[in-house]
Amino acid sequence: MAMTIVPITVKDAQAFVDQHHRHHLAPRGGLFAAAAAKDGKIVGVAIVGRPVARCLQDEWTAEVTRVATDGTKNACSMLYMACWRAARALGYQRLVTYTLSTESGASLRAGGWKLVAQVDGRSWHCESRPRVDKYPLQDKFRWELAA
Repeated sequence: MAMTIVPITVKDAQAFVDQHHRHHLAPRGGLFAAAAAKDGKIVGVAIVGRPVARCLQDEWTAEVTRVATDGTKNACSMLYMACWRAARALGYQRLVTYTLSTESGASLRAGGWKLVAQVDGRSWHCESRPRVDKYPLQDKFRWELAA
């Protein structure tokens, strides 16, 4: 049976991310989520939210904050493109996402995403607001699709 995009709540997508993502827990919230299913089983999810970076919070930009799959071939590419179609239908003009510098970005390139920036890895910790780093601190790449 073919893989299809199916609806999923942000809460259920967060649970899938917590179980399947390689290096992140689920984001705390989201605008919407999408799932990929094959043979009636969820094989991947994507969560879209407001951009984390304040400089991108222009009300016309959304961010794919997490994509997680069980390894099913082409699920990532399918989810990224479903997120773009949904974001466009909601009026967003730009969709961004990030990959670690060690990840290939093949799923994004397959969908026509453009590599637009390298973002230096850093800690969120500072004296005025101490934090414990729970995630990789390496450099990232920012990818974008725009109308």
